[in-house]
Order: sequence, then C-alpha cells, then structure tokens
Amino acid sequence: MNKFLSGLILGKELKVIKMENYIANNRAEVIGTVADEPEFSHEIYGEKFYTFTLRIPRLSGISDNVKIMVSDRLLSDIALSVGDLIEVDGQFRSYNSYENGDNRLVLTVFAKDLMYADTTEEKNPNSLYLNGFICKAPVYRTTPFGREITDLLLAVNRSYNKSDYIPVIAWGRNARYCKNINVGDNIKIWGRIQSRVYQKHISEDEAIEKTAYEVSVSRMELV
Repeated sequence: MNKFLSGLILGKELKVIKMENYIANNRAEVIGTVADEPEFSHEIYGEKFYTFTLRIPRLSGISDNVKIMVSDRLLSDIALSVGDLIEVDGQFRSYNSYENGDNRLVLTVFAKDLMYADTTEEKNPNSLYLNGFICKAPVYRTTPFGREITDLLLAVNRSYNKSDYIPVIAWGRNARYCKNINVGDNIKIWGRIQSRVYQKHISEDEAIEKTAYEVSVSRMELV
C-alpha cells in the first residue's frame, strides 16, 4: 500500500474517531409526551429541521418542557401527534437567535434518533452527560432559605469547530465545590435538562412570561 493511500485511510480513521469523541462528550436521552405539533425551523443543504416541545415528567409530579429539534428525515419514519409518548436520543445544543433586535441563547435537544416509547417507568426519562470547559467565572449564591447554588457556563465542543454553550446549575456540596473551579477547567457533568418559567419585566407595569433552560447537576468530576 502506497503512502498516499495509507495516509488517506488514516485520515478517515482519525476523522471517525474525532466524530465519535464529539458524540461521546454530549449525550442526551429524554422520554416524554409530545406537547405541540412540529413547527418548521430552518433548512440546510436541502434538509429541513423542525422543533416541537417534549413534556418530560419529574418525580415531583411536575414536568420540564424541553424543545426538540429534528430533521425531516427522521420525521419521515414516524408520524408524531400531540400526546404521543416518545424517546429521543441526541445532543443538548445551543444557538443564537436574533429576534426583534435582541440576541438570545436558544437551547434544544438535537435528535439523532427518535422512536415511540412504551413507558418511562423502567428508564430515567431525563438523562444528560456533558464533557466540556468552564468558559465563565462560576457564580456562587444562596437562596433566602439557605440553599447553596452555583451557576456555570459550560462550552462543549462539537464537529466543524463549533461549540455549544450550556448553562449549568449545581446545588449543595456540588455548588460549594464548583465555586472554586476556574475558567478553562475541563469538567464532566451528569444531570438532567430542566425548564424554568419566570417573569421578565419590560416596564414598571408590564411583564412577560419566559422560559429558561439549564442543566441541573446530579454528579460531576474535574478532568
């Protein structure tokens, strides 16, 4: 085998390994109920993408409403209807959206596989693993009830030299540990995706309801 062919094969192997690493550092597995009809988002190279809301149950009885982004090529294999119980395997991704002159960070689960689910009882319905880098100084605080919280922003690399910027929240002993880590530190996080509704005041007399998305940490380690 000549050197050119050997180099070409090696290059392909390295590319496959690199892609697998990008997949391995960001893994979301969620099970929930379809809350609305898929809505067209955008089109890239002839491939159309749609978004819909997945209502994921918590043990407390409330639910997290998480946006799912899915290709029309996956939707061609499954006829989604409101109320369907489905399982999504993918990545938690971010992108910037410009609306009415404002730039905001939008977080979605990018579906790599999508299927009907029978039940959520035998499997964790909201599981997320991230391996990334701290890109903003941690913010440690306590609630009025004395609960400790640290807010983090994690940069997770993916293919084509892109990164996803994921807001992360740690509680209790994890919060105390996180307040001492530094920008640039590489950490692994296991947790769940959560949605949180809040009021944004646009004037003294008017407020609008918005939803924030973040990762709630259950376990973490410094690489």
